[in-house]
Amino acid sequence: MHTLVTVEALLLLAASPGLAGLLLLGPAPANLPLAAVCLLPLGPATAAALYALHHRDRDLTDLHPARSYWRGWRLNAVPVLKLWTPLLAWLTVIAFTLTHFTATGLPGWWAVLLAAIGVGCLLWGAHALVLTALFAFRGRDTARLAGYFLFRHGRATLGAASLLVLSAAGTAVLTEALPALLAAPLLLSLLHSSRPVIAETQEDFTA
Repeated sequence: MHTLVTVEALLLLAASPGLAGLLLLGPAPANLPLAAVCLLPLGPATAAALYALHHRDRDLTDLHPARSYWRGWRLNAVPVLKLWTPLLAWLTVIAFTLTHFTATGLPGWWAVLLAAIGVGCLLWGAHALVLTALFAFRGRDTARLAGYFLFRHGRATLGAASLLVLSAAGTAVLTEALPALLAAPLLLSLLHSSRPVIAETQEDFTA
């Protein structure tokens, strides 16, 4: 519990510049590019949380999760942004297109296809965050492995999908702040469902 609370607080602190910007933005579709910029700090903050939670699992006597968190942030900030930035840009394009879909003149099935692509990108991003947080691969290798594991370990992908659905439902029914307030337990669940991915990466893709 101590680790979860500490990691949650540090994640919110690290992502606070962007989260504060989001609070100032209105819900207008025209603000989507600015919202994407505000979400940039969330990538390194999330990777650091994954790093801290993973290493806390290895040492049950460690009562200093803040040390692991900031170490994870320093190690992963730049590698994560190399993948997080284009992911956010692509998701912004999809979201902007869907919010202006009637103006495109495209058939309705295109909207379904774009939404499916967006969900697939989010699931790929979940694998990529876990891999970047825990391993030191080149960005392009991480991107390929995340795509490989998307289909290789369907249960892990379904686990990430269930967390995505849970977050979306909580946001719609309760409050938009719910995913941020429950980020640490959600990320711990993501690590749990990603254990096959982590194990195979350690066995087959690391020296």
